[in-house]
Amino acid sequence: MIIKFLYDKGLRSEHANTVACAAIGLSVASWFTSRKVEAQGVDRADRWGIFVATWPATWFGLGQALSQYERTVVSFGR
Repeated sequence: MIIKFLYDKGLRSEHANTVACAAIGLSVASWFTSRKVEAQGVDRADRWGIFVATWPATWFGLGQALSQYERTVVSFGR
């Protein structure tokens, strides 16, 4: 139901996978920036990197679900 809603709103598997890849880069960038800029030390930088690193798995999962839904829509029509 949620996947159909997202598909109807225009989100496609390519979009979700692109966001997932960008989130990987954002994770590395947030870790590096936090490590260099904040005075909190490496522990805080690690927490930022890990927090942002949870996003790609979610987006890749959505991309996979959308891909399966797209195959169903193309195969059977709406």
